Amino acid sequence: MAGIDTLSAALGNSLEGKRILVRSDLNVPLDGTRITDDGRIRASLPTIEELARRGAVVVVAAHLGRPKGAVDPAYSLAAVAERLAELLGRKVAFAADTVGPAATAAVTAAAPGDVVLLENVRFNPGETSKDEAERAAFARELAALADGFVSDGFGVVHRKQASVYDVARLLPSAMGNLVGSEVDVLRRLTIDPERPYAVVLGGSKVSDKLGVIDNLLDKADCLLIGGGMVFTFLAARGHEVGKSLLEADQLDTCRAYLARAEASGVQILLPTDIVVDTAFPSGDRTPEPRVVPADQIPADSLGLDIGPESAAAFAAALGEARTVFWNGPMGVFETEEFAGGTRAVAEALTRAPGLSVVGGGDSAAAVRQLGFDEAAFGHISTGGGASLEYLEGKELPGITVLEES
Repeated sequence: MAGIDTLSAALGNSLEGKRILVRSDLNVPLDGTRITDDGRIRASLPTIEELARRGAVVVVAAHLGRPKGAVDPAYSLAAVAERLAELLGRKVAFAADTVGPAATAAVTAAAPGDVVLLENVRFNPGETSKDEAERAAFARELAALADGFVSDGFGVVHRKQASVYDVARLLPSAMGNLVGSEVDVLRRLTIDPERPYAVVLGGSKVSDKLGVIDNLLDKADCLLIGGGMVFTFLAARGHEVGKSLLEADQLDTCRAYLARAEASGVQILLPTDIVVDTAFPSGDRTPEPRVVPADQIPADSLGLDIGPESAAAFAAALGEARTVFWNGPMGVFETEEFAGGTRAVAEALTRAPGLSVVGGGDSAAAVRQLGFDEAAFGHISTGGGASLEYLEGKELPGITVLEES
């Protein structure tokens, strides 16, 4: 699959002075204008730095939030431009629009090695339009700013959007360093993974993970289930779950997964104890956590984390694995009283003897919030949704278009 060297060859064996549009994922959390987690910006640096070092005019396109095709100052990338400049150690020109006069002027004024960040691509209705003609029209405006395209926003490659998919059909295109590394890791998880292979799934809903469970039941040796989704599995085994999150319409699906795993020799490890409280954590209430057996959750309580016995069992199982994929926290890790299970899983991954992959999203956020050194993990994905769809066996439009180009 074409990388930056291949793109350089397509553009005359040099990127010097060439305008290269880079689709990055800079969708960072903001508190007002303050960036609370710059992990995605830092993950985007290697490709931007390489292109700048090779003399390209680097034109970065990215999104922030879901402004629904209209300009909304709350979703401006202005704060991201400032942080990107700090991390690069160089000036970043910020264009106040995406394909309008400000963008054209900024790109025209840029010299080889300069970096320009365009305003939020989702301020333009053509970016996410379901109408292919509208999407293609916006892609043509983006393509007019550049000589070549580099796809480096892994968090959006599962979206058929103008700056991800359509523009790659209009320009000589390549995969960036970040997307390349993400795809390499996902292939290691799906093509002849080193065994034992353990998958840890958490988060709130079983329905969010149906596809990945279905696909990985044929590939993994052990599935460890925690988070809010575990209560549907516990209920499928006939246990009362009190006020815990329950998807009653998925009970039969969970029963089928449990039966299929038993028949195929795949272990599904569920918690044996749960940390409960009578209410969800809130700012005006002091948590009152209690540990109860997983089959004895009181009617007035809800589960908010896996218990210490379960955390130890999960860690022991992960300690024997040569390949681990983790997506979804084990509990409400944002509250210290309910962070123990997520912390235990993260710690186990830092000690894993083989490949350990944190599947983006809330799992990556938990790693950072709980103070872990990111270098201690084999790989931390920047795209939770894209990772899951790949592991479900789905095609990712932003990848397939590069394979076709």
